[in-house]
Amino acid sequence: ETDATPVFVREERLERGDTIAALLARMGVDPADASRITGDHGKSKALRQLRPGMVVQAQTDDDGSLLNLRFVSGRDTMLGFERSGERFVPVEQTAAMSRQVAMRSGQVRSSLFQAADDANLPDAVAVQIAEIFGGEIDFNRDLRRGDTFAVLYEMFHHEGRAVRPGRVLAVEFVNNRKTFRAVWHEDQEGGSYYAPDGASLRKAFLRSPLEFSRVTSGFAMRMHPIAQEWRFHKGVDYAAPTGTRVRATGDAVVDFAGRQNGYGNIVVLRHRGGVTTHYAHLSGFASGIQKGTRVAQGDAIGFVGATGWATGPHLHYEFRVNDAHMNPLTVVMPSAEPIAPQHLAAFRAATQPHVARLALIQNVSLAALE
Repeated sequence: ETDATPVFVREERLERGDTIAALLARMGVDPADASRITGDHGKSKALRQLRPGMVVQAQTDDDGSLLNLRFVSGRDTMLGFERSGERFVPVEQTAAMSRQVAMRSGQVRSSLFQAADDANLPDAVAVQIAEIFGGEIDFNRDLRRGDTFAVLYEMFHHEGRAVRPGRVLAVEFVNNRKTFRAVWHEDQEGGSYYAPDGASLRKAFLRSPLEFSRVTSGFAMRMHPIAQEWRFHKGVDYAAPTGTRVRATGDAVVDFAGRQNGYGNIVVLRHRGGVTTHYAHLSGFASGIQKGTRVAQGDAIGFVGATGWATGPHLHYEFRVNDAHMNPLTVVMPSAEPIAPQHLAAFRAATQPHVARLALIQNVSLAALE
């Protein structure tokens, strides 16, 4: 016979809309201990970082008295509380993580996030896909029903449980029957995404000025087709909810930020080569955006609104070269430098295994669709 107190381990996922009290009750934690956690530590770092989808582990004795509570945050940190007499003290330590390569494929029916959900692909990976091909595809406008993707990405595990996704390693996206492929390659100068032949995927300009997210995914696709056409007023209109972040499509200097007749609140960016981009009807400007401010591609410059001559919230976007209007949906964007010839063999040796696995995933997924 042993005098050791039995320890019971219970794990529960924090669901959207859950309170900490409800979560602890599901795990069978003594109500008095639950009150101490929520009362003494309701504004603690640990509970502030707890997010829906995270798995929380509670250790209790056979009476439900809480011994410790812990979870892994998105920063690979183990957070929680341990019993110290009748009190609980916060604990924080590095979580031991293991890295695995995950593979997924899917088909678009209405939006990229719908396809990601169907394929059990994390949102963070779907956003990376949109960013990787941001110079080639406008994911807010260009997606078509029947588009497909295959992706290899890192997934980090703790004690055998998937905790968070990492970087996309290789991805193929077929948009309107045109195939795009990308592989991640890291060298002494850093890392970037390239086509399998070594061509850089980084373009001087992004196709879309809207930050890609669940808020915008599918939103424009539900609009009447007329609202998505190349308009006679030589701009492109993006329907999106008020407050949606607007990003600079290329590295630039702010040429104008203020109110301008029918454009309402507008930001004009001046880029190299006589190019200017114009972002109109904004509800407001991002912090620090004023004439002379330098911005990098992807930086937030403002927020979607309905100022000026606008009947509803949307972004009006123009792309001009020497003040002549160009269609930003079709204009050819210059690319960054490709892999240097002397490094091409090493690049192919490092990335070919991922490219081969992409082809395998796509073949399997296409066979399943037939």
